[in-house]
Amino acid sequence: MLDGPRWGPKSGRAQHLVVLCHGVGADGHDVIDLGPWWAAALPQAAFVAPDAPEPYDAAPTGRQWFPLWDRTPDKLAVGADAAALHLGAFVDAELARLGLPADAYALMGFSQGAMTVLHAGPRRTVPPRAVLAFSGALLAPERLAETPSRPPVLLVHGEADEVVPAARSRAAEQALAEAGFAVESLFCPRLAHGIDEAGLSAGALFLQRAFAAEAEGGSASK
Repeated sequence: MLDGPRWGPKSGRAQHLVVLCHGVGADGHDVIDLGPWWAAALPQAAFVAPDAPEPYDAAPTGRQWFPLWDRTPDKLAVGADAAALHLGAFVDAELARLGLPADAYALMGFSQGAMTVLHAGPRRTVPPRAVLAFSGALLAPERLAETPSRPPVLLVHGEADEVVPAARSRAAEQALAEAGFAVESLFCPRLAHGIDEAGLSAGALFLQRAFAAEAEGGSASK
Protein backbone atom coordinates (compact mmCIF):
# COMPACT_ATOMS: atom_id res chain seq x y z
CA MET A 1 0.00 0.00 0.00
CA LEU A 2 1.25 3.48 -0.82
CA ASP A 3 2.02 5.98 1.90
CA GLY A 4 3.48 9.46 2.16
CA PRO A 5 3.39 12.81 3.95
CA ARG A 6 0.10 14.38 5.02
CA TRP A 7 -0.99 17.90 5.86
CA GLY A 8 -4.21 19.37 7.24
CA PRO A 9 -6.97 20.05 7.53
CA LYS A 10 -6.31 23.65 8.48
CA SER A 11 -9.66 23.95 10.26
CA GLY A 12 -11.91 21.40 11.93
CA ARG A 13 -12.53 17.87 10.76
CA ALA A 14 -11.59 16.88 7.22
CA GLN A 15 -14.46 17.22 4.76
CA HIS A 16 -12.44 16.69 1.59
CA LEU A 17 -9.36 14.80 0.47
CA VAL A 18 -6.83 16.09 -2.07
CA VAL A 19 -4.28 13.54 -3.27
CA LEU A 20 -1.07 15.08 -4.64
CA CYS A 21 1.05 12.98 -7.02
CA HIS A 22 4.71 13.88 -7.53
CA GLY A 23 6.84 13.68 -10.64
CA VAL A 24 9.34 11.01 -11.63
CA GLY A 25 12.45 10.82 -9.49
CA ALA A 26 10.87 12.73 -6.60
CA ASP A 27 8.65 11.64 -3.72
CA GLY A 28 5.67 12.90 -1.75
CA HIS A 29 7.69 15.55 0.05
CA ASP A 30 8.16 17.29 -3.30
CA VAL A 31 4.47 18.27 -3.51
CA ILE A 32 3.04 18.17 0.00
CA ASP A 33 3.78 21.89 0.45
CA LEU A 34 0.86 22.54 -1.91
CA GLY A 35 -1.35 21.67 1.06
CA PRO A 36 -0.62 24.83 3.09
CA TRP A 37 -0.89 26.91 -0.09
CA TRP A 38 -4.31 25.57 -1.07
CA ALA A 39 -5.62 25.36 2.49
CA ALA A 40 -6.57 29.04 2.32
CA ALA A 41 -9.17 28.06 -0.29
CA LEU A 42 -9.96 24.66 1.27
CA PRO A 43 -9.51 24.93 5.05
CA GLN A 44 -11.35 21.64 5.65
CA ALA A 45 -9.30 19.60 3.17
CA ALA A 46 -6.82 16.92 4.12
CA PHE A 47 -3.85 16.74 1.76
CA VAL A 48 -1.75 13.64 1.22
CA ALA A 49 1.18 13.05 -1.15
CA PRO A 50 1.84 9.32 -1.58
CA ASP A 51 5.24 8.12 -2.68
CA ALA A 52 4.94 6.39 -6.05
CA PRO A 53 4.96 2.58 -5.98
CA GLU A 54 8.34 1.93 -7.65
CA PRO A 55 11.93 2.99 -6.99
CA TYR A 56 13.17 5.37 -9.68
CA ASP A 57 15.05 3.20 -12.16
CA ALA A 58 17.40 5.96 -13.39
CA ALA A 59 18.87 7.05 -10.04
CA PRO A 60 19.59 5.62 -6.59
CA THR A 61 16.92 7.82 -4.97
CA GLY A 62 13.38 8.90 -5.79
CA ARG A 63 10.25 7.09 -6.91
CA GLN A 64 8.34 6.57 -10.14
CA TRP A 65 4.71 5.80 -10.97
CA PHE A 66 5.73 3.66 -13.94
CA PRO A 67 8.93 2.93 -15.90
CA LEU A 68 10.11 5.31 -18.60
CA TRP A 69 12.94 3.29 -20.14
CA ASP A 70 10.56 2.19 -22.92
CA ARG A 71 8.46 5.19 -23.97
CA THR A 72 6.44 3.51 -26.68
CA PRO A 73 2.75 4.38 -26.21
CA ASP A 74 1.68 0.81 -25.44
CA LYS A 75 4.32 0.34 -22.74
CA LEU A 76 3.50 3.68 -21.12
CA ALA A 77 -0.20 2.81 -21.09
CA VAL A 78 0.51 -0.55 -19.41
CA GLY A 79 2.55 1.24 -16.77
CA ALA A 80 -0.15 3.84 -16.24
CA ASP A 81 -2.76 1.10 -15.85
CA ALA A 82 -0.74 -0.44 -13.01
CA ALA A 83 -0.13 2.96 -11.39
CA ALA A 84 -3.85 3.72 -11.53
CA LEU A 85 -4.61 0.54 -9.57
CA HIS A 86 -2.08 1.47 -6.88
CA LEU A 87 -3.41 5.02 -6.66
CA GLY A 88 -7.03 3.88 -6.57
CA ALA A 89 -6.41 1.51 -3.69
CA PHE A 90 -4.66 4.28 -1.80
CA VAL A 91 -7.51 6.74 -2.39
CA ASP A 92 -10.08 4.24 -1.13
CA ALA A 93 -8.03 3.51 1.99
CA GLU A 94 -7.45 7.17 2.74
CA LEU A 95 -11.15 8.04 2.34
CA ALA A 96 -12.00 5.19 4.72
CA ARG A 97 -9.37 6.33 7.21
CA LEU A 98 -10.84 9.85 7.23
CA GLY A 99 -14.45 8.63 7.29
CA LEU A 100 -15.29 10.49 4.09
CA PRO A 101 -17.80 9.64 1.35
CA ALA A 102 -16.49 7.83 -1.71
CA ASP A 103 -16.65 10.96 -3.89
CA ALA A 104 -15.16 13.51 -1.47
CA TYR A 105 -11.76 13.68 -3.15
CA ALA A 106 -9.73 15.31 -5.89
CA LEU A 107 -6.56 14.20 -7.69
CA MET A 108 -3.64 16.45 -8.56
CA GLY A 109 -0.39 15.53 -10.26
CA PHE A 110 2.79 17.11 -11.56
CA SER A 111 4.68 15.78 -14.60
CA GLN A 112 4.54 11.94 -14.39
CA GLY A 113 2.09 12.41 -11.52
CA ALA A 114 -0.10 14.42 -13.88
CA MET A 115 0.01 11.61 -16.43
CA THR A 116 -1.01 9.23 -13.65
CA VAL A 117 -4.01 11.23 -12.40
CA LEU A 118 -5.24 11.91 -15.95
CA HIS A 119 -5.16 8.17 -16.54
CA ALA A 120 -6.53 7.10 -13.17
CA GLY A 121 -9.26 9.67 -12.51
CA PRO A 122 -11.59 8.80 -15.41
CA ARG A 123 -11.17 5.08 -14.68
CA ARG A 124 -12.50 5.38 -11.15
CA THR A 125 -16.01 4.00 -10.69
CA VAL A 126 -16.66 6.84 -8.24
CA PRO A 127 -14.90 9.73 -9.98
CA PRO A 128 -12.92 12.47 -8.29
CA ARG A 129 -14.49 15.89 -7.87
CA ALA A 130 -11.65 17.26 -9.96
CA VAL A 131 -8.46 16.22 -11.73
CA LEU A 132 -5.63 18.77 -11.84
CA ALA A 133 -2.73 18.00 -14.19
CA PHE A 134 0.34 20.24 -14.11
CA SER A 135 3.04 19.87 -16.80
CA GLY A 136 1.81 16.46 -17.87
CA ALA A 137 0.37 14.50 -20.77
CA LEU A 138 -2.56 12.25 -21.54
CA LEU A 139 -1.55 8.65 -22.16
CA ALA A 140 -3.67 6.38 -24.37
CA PRO A 141 -6.11 9.09 -25.50
CA GLU A 142 -7.67 6.59 -27.88
CA ARG A 143 -8.96 4.67 -24.84
CA LEU A 144 -10.98 7.54 -23.34
CA ALA A 145 -14.19 6.04 -24.71
CA GLU A 146 -13.80 3.10 -22.31
CA THR A 147 -13.57 5.22 -19.17
CA PRO A 148 -16.61 5.04 -16.85
CA SER A 149 -16.57 8.68 -15.69
CA ARG A 150 -15.92 12.23 -16.88
CA PRO A 151 -14.55 14.29 -13.98
CA PRO A 152 -13.78 17.96 -14.63
CA VAL A 153 -10.13 18.51 -15.58
CA LEU A 154 -7.75 21.43 -15.18
CA LEU A 155 -4.60 21.42 -17.32
CA VAL A 156 -1.74 23.79 -16.43
CA HIS A 157 1.50 23.93 -18.40
CA GLY A 158 4.47 26.23 -18.90
CA GLU A 159 4.98 27.41 -22.45
CA ALA A 160 8.77 27.14 -22.00
CA ASP A 161 8.69 23.55 -20.67
CA GLU A 162 11.51 21.56 -22.32
CA VAL A 163 10.91 18.38 -20.28
CA VAL A 164 7.27 17.77 -21.21
CA PRO A 165 6.34 20.17 -24.03
CA ALA A 166 3.20 22.27 -23.60
CA ALA A 167 1.94 20.68 -26.81
CA ARG A 168 1.22 17.55 -24.77
CA SER A 169 -1.33 19.41 -22.64
CA ARG A 170 -2.81 21.05 -25.74
CA ALA A 171 -3.29 17.59 -27.25
CA ALA A 172 -4.80 16.37 -23.98
CA GLU A 173 -7.19 19.32 -23.92
CA GLN A 174 -8.46 18.49 -27.40
CA ALA A 175 -8.80 14.76 -26.75
CA LEU A 176 -10.58 15.24 -23.43
CA ALA A 177 -13.00 17.82 -24.84
CA GLU A 178 -13.81 15.57 -27.81
CA ALA A 179 -14.53 12.72 -25.35
CA GLY A 180 -17.03 14.84 -23.41
CA PHE A 181 -14.93 16.05 -20.49
CA ALA A 182 -15.32 19.56 -19.08
CA VAL A 183 -11.77 20.90 -19.47
CA GLU A 184 -10.13 24.14 -18.40
CA SER A 185 -6.56 25.03 -19.26
CA LEU A 186 -3.91 27.57 -18.38
CA PHE A 187 -0.71 27.94 -20.40
CA CYS A 188 1.87 30.07 -18.59
CA PRO A 189 4.25 32.19 -20.70
CA ARG A 190 7.99 31.80 -20.01
CA LEU A 191 7.35 29.08 -17.39
CA ALA A 192 9.60 26.01 -17.66
CA HIS A 193 8.91 22.62 -16.06
CA GLY A 194 7.36 23.76 -12.81
CA ILE A 195 4.40 25.42 -11.12
CA ASP A 196 4.10 29.18 -10.70
CA GLU A 197 1.73 31.39 -8.71
CA ALA A 198 -0.70 31.66 -11.63
CA GLY A 199 -0.99 27.88 -11.74
CA LEU A 200 -1.35 27.61 -7.99
CA SER A 201 -4.11 30.20 -7.98
CA ALA A 202 -5.91 28.45 -10.84
CA GLY A 203 -5.67 25.16 -8.96
CA ALA A 204 -7.03 26.67 -5.76
CA LEU A 205 -10.04 28.13 -7.56
CA PHE A 206 -10.69 24.89 -9.45
CA LEU A 207 -10.63 22.84 -6.25
CA GLN A 208 -12.77 25.37 -4.40
CA ARG A 209 -15.43 25.26 -7.11
CA ALA A 210 -15.35 21.46 -7.28
CA PHE A 211 -15.95 21.01 -3.57
CA ALA A 212 -18.47 23.87 -3.45
CA ALA A 213 -20.55 21.85 -5.91
CA GLU A 214 -20.25 18.90 -3.51
CA ALA A 215 -21.56 21.03 -0.63
CA GLU A 216 -24.51 22.13 -2.75
CA GLY A 217 -25.40 18.54 -3.50
CA GLY A 218 -23.81 18.40 -6.93
CA SER A 219 -21.96 15.39 -8.26
CA ALA A 220 -19.06 14.86 -10.56
CA SER A 221 -19.94 14.37 -14.20
CA LYS A 222 -20.48 10.73 -15.07
